[in-house]
Amino acid sequence: MLGYIVSALRMTLKGLLALGAAFLALSILYIVVTPPSTIMLGRWATLQPVERTVVPLERISPHLQLMVVASEDGQFCAHRGVDWSELAFVLERGESRGASTIPMQTAKNLFLWPQRSYVRKALEIPIAIWIDLVWSKRRMLEIYLNVAEWDEGVFGAEAAARHYFNKSAADLTRREAALLATALPAPKSRNPRAPSAGHARLADRLAARGARSGWIVACLR
Repeated sequence: MLGYIVSALRMTLKGLLALGAAFLALSILYIVVTPPSTIMLGRWATLQPVERTVVPLERISPHLQLMVVASEDGQFCAHRGVDWSELAFVLERGESRGASTIPMQTAKNLFLWPQRSYVRKALEIPIAIWIDLVWSKRRMLEIYLNVAEWDEGVFGAEAAARHYFNKSAADLTRREAALLATALPAPKSRNPRAPSAGHARLADRLAARGARSGWIVACLR
């Protein structure tokens, strides 16, 4: 019995080491290769369509870059992967959602599963810290904006811009960028092309706030 337990522990340790090595290798590879998300991989595996066109950050409207950072992670340029003060606030309220920085969301999109849980949140933290260390802030946002889901099967800023506004991501206006950014928390129920009154108000407030907050993306320049 003891021998069986020791053997099982060894196999488990080897498996964890292999997963860790694979993660490290992929995180380095992704410095130069823009990856798919785990949701995209799942859709391909089940023969479901995926709309995505990878574009560099230079071909994504500065309006969208600013609006996404302002909406999703206002401390993006200041933290090192995790906004600890916001995370502590969320944990004090006993919630398993919220406080997800762009690095944490990117960690989830690339390496973890979409269902919310304390386990996933706990795994997001070390992954986010690591990728924030090895990737530049520009690369982090570039990957995020190429894997974020904006509708059923629609991934990335370029596909979203063409899907909703029939234009390139480079040509998005501030208003269109605000509508796309505020759709991210609920991409399958918010339609940037035909926003509800509530969605439109959120976008208007974000556009006004973003116009006064250009400094929050200083690290991208």
